[in-house]
Parts: sequence; structure tokens; C-alpha cells
Amino acid sequence: MGVVNATPDSFYDGARFENADAAVAHALHLVAEGADMIDIGGESSRPGAASVSEDEELRRVIPVLEALSGRVAVPLSIDTVKPGVARAALQAGASVINDIGANREDEAMWRLAAESGAA
Repeated sequence: MGVVNATPDSFYDGARFENADAAVAHALHLVAEGADMIDIGGESSRPGAASVSEDEELRRVIPVLEALSGRVAVPLSIDTVKPGVARAALQAGASVINDIGANREDEAMWRLAAESGAA
């Protein structure tokens, strides 16, 4: 799994892929290097990271998903704990929901996964 953190404060690569063009280029590089899946996140999960609004998270990930959808043959995954972000990501081309909160945030995530057929 190739990871694309579209955040300014990721514990690993914060700000390296903060703009959509850089994030897309990184994802394409990961696929070319053999990644079987691309996981895109717009909110840092590092210890002490501040939560971001749903609107901000959408602003970070949707352009990346839209640019990659149909352009890569590997599944796209959305790394989020917000059902609204997951729903929009699925509409933008994601097929996997990576809820790192393990559904502790909102029960709606389970319903969304079941109804959409997302992995």
C-alpha cells in the first residue's frame, strides 16, 4: 500500500504532498514503483495532531482522488474517520474505506461501508 498524506502536519511526510499536484505525482510514482493500492489521507493521525473540519479534509483529498480515478489501475483508499469524507471519496473514485478510528467516531461509517459495498 502506498500512502499519500495530503496534510501539512503528517508524522511522516507532512507538507511534502500538501498540494494536490504534488500528492498526485507522489501517488503515480508509488504505483510505478509497484504499489498495489494507494491510501489517501487528509487529516494527520500523529499524536497531538489537531483535528480538521470535514470541509478542510474534503478540500485536501477530493482533488487527489478525482485526478487519480481512472488514471491508475490500483484501488484507491480513503483514510478517514468521517463518514461524510468517506462518502465523498467513494463518489470521487475510492473503493476502500480505511477508518483508522475503527468506527469509534461515528456508527454511520459501518452503514456507509455496507451500503456502498466498499472494502
